[in-house]
Amino acid sequence: MVEPILERSRQLKQDLTDFVLDAEGELAEALEAYAAANARKDRYDPVQQDIVIDTFITEGQVGGKTPIDLFIASQPDLTKSDRQLLNSWKCSFIGLFSITKILPDGLELMNWLTAKHYIVKPNDEKTLQEISRFKEGEILLTRITPVTDTYWTFSCTYTPMGKLGKPKLAVAIGNFKDNYKSHLYSDAPDLLAEAWQSVANYHQEFIDFFGSEEVTMPGYQLNKKVAEFQEILTQQRLKAAGVDESKSLSELAEEAGVGDEEIAAAAKEAGADSQSISQLLADKSKTKMVAPKVELPADLKKAEQVTAISHPRWGQMFLPTYTKFVSLLETEDWRSQEGAEKLVKYYLENASINTFIWKKLAQQYPKQLEKVLQAVLERPQFTLARDLEPLLQEYEKPIEPELPEIASVPIHLHNLFEEAFVEVNKSSSKNKGNKKKTGFGLQK
Repeated sequence: MVEPILERSRQLKQDLTDFVLDAEGELAEALEAYAAANARKDRYDPVQQDIVIDTFITEGQVGGKTPIDLFIASQPDLTKSDRQLLNSWKCSFIGLFSITKILPDGLELMNWLTAKHYIVKPNDEKTLQEISRFKEGEILLTRITPVTDTYWTFSCTYTPMGKLGKPKLAVAIGNFKDNYKSHLYSDAPDLLAEAWQSVANYHQEFIDFFGSEEVTMPGYQLNKKVAEFQEILTQQRLKAAGVDESKSLSELAEEAGVGDEEIAAAAKEAGADSQSISQLLADKSKTKMVAPKVELPADLKKAEQVTAISHPRWGQMFLPTYTKFVSLLETEDWRSQEGAEKLVKYYLENASINTFIWKKLAQQYPKQLEKVLQAVLERPQFTLARDLEPLLQEYEKPIEPELPEIASVPIHLHNLFEEAFVEVNKSSSKNKGNKKKTGFGLQK
């Protein structure tokens, strides 16, 4: 039987949803714009559409107010408890959850992104019947919303994904990161702040090592420099974690509470060196977040020239064609450059060329970039000041930075990705005969 407060939450949610979907004017326009900006572009997905609408209801903005604020203002007969419940929904969030326990009236879930646990109770009998068939360890993609101080309810449609082995779970988390970039660590602002701070720290470390936020060199040479850079960062983090490199692995394992068998198995399966294992021990005993390994992608190692650019918010970018684009802008007759128009279109269409790169070029070469874009786009009235941001949005480039790949990740996710990689590597090696040494860093 569904509790009265859950019944009330269901009715309030339906009224709120109807209020938003039936609205006209600014609220309707805001919903349309939000849906256009956040809907999946690759395919129509009713579940995704449901999530987008549900997210807009709690996070959307209309004249500085949320749809929840507008709904409360339009309903003078709401009780104090109704208003409190509605306002609490601003804490709703989407996550990839693992079922850790089946309860008589709900589920205990763990958000895989943050390792936080929640009791979630359905607010209708149909859903209560459905979840009774779930099993511990199964994965759900859904949004949850608070009901009381001790439990939550499903905010919208959930997507059951069944039980997933570590490799498939790692892929699911990667897909979540790609599809919900602005919702990472929604229920753990401390982890999100730490992740962003790690990007700023990395940027300063990049400058300290390379002497500038932008460097260009042959791919093979840059790859060597990046490896040296990573080595220095590893040493610094081991020192900061208090790992004594003069101690044996057995001593380090004992201090970290990790058995020798676990260390030996990890070394055997992953081909890890002692320093990598020392890093693992430091991670297990001292830290909440771990910096991912950065390595130049294979195709760039062979590139004639690669430009590495670092930014405290946009992260790190490797661009093999940046010098060509700059040369194009520095040439009066830019069309004389081979493949010039194709290169400009590539910079517009490729997701790796982000808003920061475009604004950097616009700041350094404003007149020539404007001239080039006018010609390539066949828009003679195009101006950078007025039209650059709308153009970038047209090509689906976020105007504000999203958490970059170099950001630190929670230790439990780091361990999952490493274990998933070992499993995949172990499985593939049965057919290939030789195991590829990877250490504990994921290779791209």
